[in-house]
Amino acid sequence: MQLNSPSLWKAQLPVKSPVSHKYSHGHALIYAAPALTGATRLAAEACARVGAGLVTVLAPAAVVATYRATLPAHIIARDDLEWQDKRVSAKLYGSGGLACQPDFSSALPVILDADALAVLPDRLAPNFVLTPHAGEFARAFPDVQGSREEQVRLAACRCQAVVVLKGAQTLIAAPDGRLIINQHAAASLATAGSGDVLAGMITGLMAQGMPSVEAAAAAVWMHGDCALRFGRGLVASDLPGLIPAVLNDL
Repeated sequence: MQLNSPSLWKAQLPVKSPVSHKYSHGHALIYAAPALTGATRLAAEACARVGAGLVTVLAPAAVVATYRATLPAHIIARDDLEWQDKRVSAKLYGSGGLACQPDFSSALPVILDADALAVLPDRLAPNFVLTPHAGEFARAFPDVQGSREEQVRLAACRCQAVVVLKGAQTLIAAPDGRLIINQHAAASLATAGSGDVLAGMITGLMAQGMPSVEAAAAAVWMHGDCALRFGRGLVASDLPGLIPAVLNDL
């Protein structure tokens, strides 16, 4: 088990160069919640702030007008849940709700959050990252026993995906047995929507080509650093705006 710190992943953080263009840094596709639109908006903004070159939200037709009216100008909202583009480089499902079933066979990086964890296949792939809290983990892996560390390791090995078990000390487990524990966080993250921000951050880093374990560990540490910088009174919508300062200091 390793303690999460920038030394584990800083060298692999994406950095934009003078010759970069938006697609050089990925196109993230976020499947929107049909009702809890705030969760999707938090994830999309965090995804963009962490450096994804383009973020597109795919929303059900009934709520796409809400997304178009409330998302920042740099995030695109489309009303076709089947829309695809060859330049898409990562996908996020589940934050706030699920309007369509995840593509469990995707060769692209896929992040599964919240409702997308409800019914999982027996086996995924290392390009998948699961981000459950304790309750979601128990429902997704009801027969997994042992300590918290043993449980998350077993789950990652069983489904062959990276599992980020959120909590006061978030655990990041890889299918190859690696386990990273994050202690760089604040109690103020126990607030609605903070997990959606984290899912968006992981998606944004993976959209830029960062490997799954390192992207998850980096996002968890930076998410915690944002909260530590802000202090008391934090709400989830405060977090995306703090990401640039964390990146600059790194």
